[in-house]
Amino acid sequence: MKLNYTPLLKVQRELHGIPRGPGRFTQYLRTMLSADGTDVDLAPLVAINPMARDHVTALLDALLAMDADAIAAQAAAQAAADLDHVPGEWSVATIVADDLLGSGTNRFACEFELRFGPEKLRLRKPKRGQRQWLTGVLWSSEAPGESAIRQTILAAAHRAAWQHAHGPVRTLADMLAQEGHVMARAGCTLPALDDEEIEYTRAVLAPCLNAPDQRTAIECLFGDAAARSLGLTPRGLSPWAGLSLALYDARCAPAS
Repeated sequence: MKLNYTPLLKVQRELHGIPRGPGRFTQYLRTMLSADGTDVDLAPLVAINPMARDHVTALLDALLAMDADAIAAQAAAQAAADLDHVPGEWSVATIVADDLLGSGTNRFACEFELRFGPEKLRLRKPKRGQRQWLTGVLWSSEAPGESAIRQTILAAAHRAAWQHAHGPVRTLADMLAQEGHVMARAGCTLPALDDEEIEYTRAVLAPCLNAPDQRTAIECLFGDAAARSLGLTPRGLSPWAGLSLALYDARCAPAS
């Protein structure tokens, strides 16, 4: 796996140097799109809130002060070495998504697409010559930290490797298998539930494992708070319940 890291946190911060308004949004489009405006050149920037307020500016300043892009680049290099048996080449970048005050950013809908891809594109192969991206996402609701930076890049790389080996996900069971493997390989210890909640979650999810639809997946993976935020159906599940179960099972599985 060949990974080429592109530092975009500084680019995102430079947009915040422009007062909020049409001028900033116009520059955002110029930055993200190709020179002729017909294609997206810097695809990770699609996930940012170009009109974000000062809380995102402050977070970007903190990330730049800790040289977050260098930390992420080191994680990409580690992933490339660990996954050198996987063919293909990707560009890699880190961005800040505004789940705190970005009115158009629902954390759970965004995470679903980041982990599994938009449903309509999940089975579509990239165009010939099209630049493929792996995006590490940091969230405006969370304090910055080196472990989070490393984990989001490692997870993106191991996710691409899993999908290369197993193909795109089709059911909730596929999603649990993919994300458990990915989070474990990225060194994640969260999300986590106690043993009683794990077994309760397992029982609730059991009838849904063959479900192919995004609605069921979001309800099961992210729990009741996520379901309510999107007008979906609560199932009596804790926050991040399905992902907690996936990580628990992956960490308990014998080493392969």
